[in-house]
Amino acid sequence: MHTVIAGGAGQIATRLERLLADRGDTAHGLIRDTGPSERSEKADAVRAAGAEPVVCDLESADVDEVADLLRGADAAVFAAGAGPGSGAARKETVDRAAAELFAEAAARAGVRRLLIVSAMRVDEEPPPGTDPVFAAYLRAKGAADAAIRARDDLDWTILRPGRLTNTPGTGRVHLAEHTGRADVSRDDVAAVLLALLDEPATARRTLELVAGDTPIPEAVRALTR
Repeated sequence: MHTVIAGGAGQIATRLERLLADRGDTAHGLIRDTGPSERSEKADAVRAAGAEPVVCDLESADVDEVADLLRGADAAVFAAGAGPGSGAARKETVDRAAAELFAEAAARAGVRRLLIVSAMRVDEEPPPGTDPVFAAYLRAKGAADAAIRARDDLDWTILRPGRLTNTPGTGRVHLAEHTGRADVSRDDVAAVLLALLDEPATARRTLELVAGDTPIPEAVRALTR
């Protein structure tokens, strides 16, 4: 399998890249051109995970350019994000616009299988008192998810993890349309993404993910019954 991952140097992406490489798959991780030093650091992180880095800024690239990078792949994963230090404007340009552009590029490239790493509670209006930047993030994610769910030219799956931690994965999760809010290890998020890539019957599902008691392969199989 050949997979192209947006946000290729991110914490979830590099874990997924490592899992793909460990089983002999090919992955390309898209990274932003943020200057020689940071670009080299990001490229090194992608290579260390067993994938090939590709410089592509989804905030400035056009859809045909991204489609060219996706052409020939078996699957695409959007794991990019503006990050906690960014302002409201970049929530719009990365968390919404870049996700929608990546989906359109996948469709143009003929890559039907698309996984989106989203967030919980983005279908709801943020409650009063929510930090304005975080509210912008939730709205951007919700808008991107809605746009992707409206597409019938992609076999998309949207994964909404709970609060992310760097604790070692357990390989056991709660994966369902609604789980309630709880923590989940980034290790387990990556492992679930890998399992979802292997299970086309999970297409057109929006799923929440938190730590749980069910082994990941069993949790994914249960979605197809």
